[in-house]
Amino acid sequence: MREISGRELPDMARGAAVLGTGGGGDPYVGRLLAEEAVRRHGPVRLVAVDEVPDDAVVVPTAFMGAPTVLVEKVPSGTETTRALRMVEELIGRRATHTVSIEAGGLNSMIPVAAAAELGLPLIDADGMGRAFPELQMLLPTLGGVAASPMALADERGNTLGLRAVDNGWAERLARTVTVEMGCSAGISLYVLTGRQVKDHLVRGTMTLCERLGRAIRQATDAHTDPVRAAADILSGRLVFTGKVTDVRRRTEGGFARGEALLDGLGDHAGHGMELAFQNEHLVARRDGGVVVSVPDLICVLDTDSGAPVTTEALRYGMRVSVVGAPCDERWRTPEGLALAGPAYFGYDHVYVPV
Repeated sequence: MREISGRELPDMARGAAVLGTGGGGDPYVGRLLAEEAVRRHGPVRLVAVDEVPDDAVVVPTAFMGAPTVLVEKVPSGTETTRALRMVEELIGRRATHTVSIEAGGLNSMIPVAAAAELGLPLIDADGMGRAFPELQMLLPTLGGVAASPMALADERGNTLGLRAVDNGWAERLARTVTVEMGCSAGISLYVLTGRQVKDHLVRGTMTLCERLGRAIRQATDAHTDPVRAAADILSGRLVFTGKVTDVRRRTEGGFARGEALLDGLGDHAGHGMELAFQNEHLVARRDGGVVVSVPDLICVLDTDSGAPVTTEALRYGMRVSVVGAPCDERWRTPEGLALAGPAYFGYDHVYVPV
């Protein structure tokens, strides 16, 4: 166990946004919410997976919706704690721990804020090892863990409890509610035992976020290559460097969907890349051929600073570098690919691991 006192949060938020593969929310907003919660309530206890008792009641928190909306509709800060409290009512037990369901600039910081406000230990783990657009796309789903009972809450004070027949229906129903709540909502779901945390979550995610963010910052300060520093931490590789020449983006069905076009620079001059995204980057095509696709990570970084660029922040003229990195091995199984592989999103190419 160690404490998150606040000074770690800029590095954590930066690294989390890289792992978020373009989604998972704005790291700046997430960091501000976490910093304010820690300032008001004190440090957060970060515990390793093996320190969690098997009979623990672990209740995760996150935000659901379109990242493009969260740029303007900043959370009030009470949504996820109200959602967690409603889940406690639904299950008739008090949470002993909380944890992140995905890596992302907002969704890795929201559990820090919730842990500070509620006095709960935060587990050093997450449910994906990256971010995915739909809430059934968690490793616990592969392990048979139910997403519901779950709860959603908005900034107006509305809170809704939900029980669904399976995790796919939980996504469909919760997405509809989220759209009615203004395309963003605080959520709490996937109640886990400590044993299920050990069996189904990705270990060490918060520590990895901090290491990754620190490596990028230190490389920038030392005037070395921050993109290479990030790729090395992720065991990934640079697949393209270029200038953003077009972004086609729309908010649709509670998601930010679209494509970005890049013209190559440096070693990639004369080549082009297309990025397709649904909150997160799903496919990277270079000169028409797929070079990285889900479930592997497609991370877009500012070429000079190494700062992660989310899909809602992509703009014409940006100089960016695209890094492909391997996902958790469980996503590469037939069951994992069926849940979050290319075919699920409507692509007909064969998945080739990074």
